[in-house]
Amino acid sequence: MIPSRVEETLPELAPFVHAVQGRRPDDGTWCEAWTVRDVLAHQTGNAEELARVLQAFLAGAPVATRGFEREEPYRRMSDTELWSAFLSRCEKLTEVAAAAARDLSPDTEVMWTGRTVKVPFFAEHMREELILHRWDLTGDDRTAVQALNEPWMTEHTVTSVGRPLLERGRTGLDLGPEGRIEGRLRTPGMDDVVVSADADGAGIRLAAPEGPATIESDAAVRVLLLWGRRPADPTRWHSAAGPESLRRVRALLSGY
Repeated sequence: MIPSRVEETLPELAPFVHAVQGRRPDDGTWCEAWTVRDVLAHQTGNAEELARVLQAFLAGAPVATRGFEREEPYRRMSDTELWSAFLSRCEKLTEVAAAAARDLSPDTEVMWTGRTVKVPFFAEHMREELILHRWDLTGDDRTAVQALNEPWMTEHTVTSVGRPLLERGRTGLDLGPEGRIEGRLRTPGMDDVVVSADADGAGIRLAAPEGPATIESDAAVRVLLLWGRRPADPTRWHSAAGPESLRRVRALLSGY
């Protein structure tokens, strides 16, 4: 049973829990290197780190964000211990997010993975992680598509995560000192997502639709592409950009 206050803060938790419970821990997922158990360990580490960083800021003693080494203790736990730890860390994040909402302005900036984010980011980012990694378990079922289609998912991905999502792909492209690429991901009725990369770094922004799109899709597919995922049905996206432009933009969208 998930406490009501946790469900109110993380409404995507229950669907994620049901997806995990419907699978074996060693089942494969759409995240090719991870089993269901790996996804659960990752999510436990996410919840712990989001709470740890925000709580430290609240206490007036900010800490740096740890990398994925935070997951290792959870990978060594038994399945029962891991499950208990996951639910406990989500509950702790809910408590810390509530305290921050009470004691801080929503515009307060907090350091997270080398950049500043605002206080609502911490609960919202866990919600996005629950949606994205539930898709890793289930693929394109109705619940996943509906959640990924929500406009806030695009907004959060672009404005709150943004450039780190592109860095792995940018490095792999070997653009050289003069090289540059730019692509437009378009969803009808919404702003374009414009991604770019050159020798100095990567950029991502929302912009009014202008000119031809590199890729056109529904909003759910666009979020998946930004995170380096691929929908099960490739006919859900379309492109007239040509193979070379499309290849380079797809390579940039490698995700973490």
